[in-house]
Amino acid sequence: MDSFTHIALGACVGEAFFGRGFGKKAMLWGALAHSAPDIDFLGAFWLSTDENLLAHRGFTHSILFALLVSPVLALVAEKIHRPHNIRFSKWLIFFLTEVLLHLLLDGFNNYGVGWFEPFSHYRISFNAIYVADPLFSIWAGIAIVMLFSLHSYHPRRRFWWRFGVFIPFLYLGWCTVNKIKINSDVKDILQQQHIAYTRYFTTPAPFTNLLWYVVAGNDTGYHVGFRSVLDNKKQIDFSYFPRNDSLLKPVADHEQLQHLIRFSQQFYTAELWGDTLVFNDLRFGQMMGWQNPQGKFVFHYILNHPEDNTLVVQRGRFSGWNRGVLKGYMRRIGGE
Repeated sequence: MDSFTHIALGACVGEAFFGRGFGKKAMLWGALAHSAPDIDFLGAFWLSTDENLLAHRGFTHSILFALLVSPVLALVAEKIHRPHNIRFSKWLIFFLTEVLLHLLLDGFNNYGVGWFEPFSHYRISFNAIYVADPLFSIWAGIAIVMLFSLHSYHPRRRFWWRFGVFIPFLYLGWCTVNKIKINSDVKDILQQQHIAYTRYFTTPAPFTNLLWYVVAGNDTGYHVGFRSVLDNKKQIDFSYFPRNDSLLKPVADHEQLQHLIRFSQQFYTAELWGDTLVFNDLRFGQMMGWQNPQGKFVFHYILNHPEDNTLVVQRGRFSGWNRGVLKGYMRRIGGE
């Protein structure tokens, strides 16, 4: 999830743990602890782009990291707030809950989370909610504004932390139901349209859980399309993108390419843009793909000019967006 969501939700969980009297201090600790796994952003200062792609949401988003950092945070908090009547075990459970909750939520996005690092490089990605979904985040945001504005013993504080915690998780449950429905529809459609595939995924389009981006294929290439929860027809207008592995032969032994393939979880294609060799990770969608089925993929890594890859995950995501594009996007969300 985005940083604002982690801060806001973490603060609400802090209020839930400690409540009356200590609430505002706990909110600050909650925001800090819930954001702790994102300390991996520091890796960008010394790692290459391809290395940083694997480091982000890697070890600092693992269960082992949660088990190591939680006692440290508990010891620091326990010392800072002496004298107090809070048991060390409560501090420990609090920090462990905050960090593990961060790991869980990030697992619902499409980037992938290294829960089992360093023992396994397998990444968890449920692909059930867009990384920045306002209908998930807004409730915790409203709640922390209210909690910071109320005094520490105000009787309404309990209502607001519940508002900030329970509504987002109800929404996440709704997102999961949508994911199950879309997956069921997509499997039926792929069979009806006689599309052969060995792997597929569905993930929400930007800022919504109603429109879903669909990729299905094999080592030869991938079919890419969109499906709304509100679509009536059991049909998807797919565009086909060959994987073009032959284009990668000249750089097959390069470490950066191996990192990219591992990161992409095999959902990639290669393209030549003039004399520029490009690696596309299909998991992050296209630039206005619902409007332009042949649109570029937002994750495109320039293999023969690695210095041009300081930003790759969301490159050009909103390039060309205007009022007309937004209206078309809303119509597509509303169904065919």
